[in-house]
Amino acid sequence: MIPNLPGNLPAVEHSAVLGGGSICDVWRATLADGTDVVVKRTPYPAQVEADGLAALRDAGGPVPAVLGVDADVLVLEHVAGPADWAELGRAVARIHADTGDAFGWHQDNLIGSLPQANDQTEHWPAFYAEQRIRPWLGARALPAEVARRLQRACDGPLLDLLDTNPPASLVHGDLWSGNVVDGRWLIDPAVCRADRELELAFADLFGGLPAAFTQAYTDAWPLAPGWQQRRPALQLYHLLVHVELFGAGYVGSVVARVDALGW
Repeated sequence: MIPNLPGNLPAVEHSAVLGGGSICDVWRATLADGTDVVVKRTPYPAQVEADGLAALRDAGGPVPAVLGVDADVLVLEHVAGPADWAELGRAVARIHADTGDAFGWHQDNLIGSLPQANDQTEHWPAFYAEQRIRPWLGARALPAEVARRLQRACDGPLLDLLDTNPPASLVHGDLWSGNVVDGRWLIDPAVCRADRELELAFADLFGGLPAAFTQAYTDAWPLAPGWQQRRPALQLYHLLVHVELFGAGYVGSVVARVDALGW
């Protein structure tokens, strides 16, 4: 059943369950004043997601407006196409151009349903090793030998590879096709400040985003030399998260990247 809406929003006239999500209960609803909205009941503090959407909006990102939020309910503007992948690529470049003095975020948040640590530091390699890789080396489905290889990488080779002094860019944090509505709008963020290459490395996994997105992004802000060598390492974070969430089926992808890096 659709939950009561927060604040002074009009009553729900009718609603229908939306599929596709694996974490939240989601409905499309029409309110008494004719407004079409999306209602999410979250198993995490809904304000965390609202804050991420606000950060992306303030940086020029295309996100649905937050119309209401309370402890575990988020009401969003209903958004739709038409698709414009090239403009989305330019928009993500604008988001990444919003930079800060440190990597991390002012609060911890979530990646999917899992905690995402965001203690701030000025050193990108240390942030990535300590807050994005090491926390997931105890995943039950990750073989001990793979975990040991990654531990050794975090002690030196990974730090050396990523020591390129990138800007601390605002990133969506969970950018894949499932978090893009109609080729135009960004939803379900896991924001922080990171090397923007982390965002693009994940976007290239699982089939990637259309070529129009990538071309428009790189036209707006070309990547630094050596990004191809860094990409396998930067894909490890989201792959390890998938191992934790979904099990051993993702271990092979982790091993392939560790092998390619010679770790």
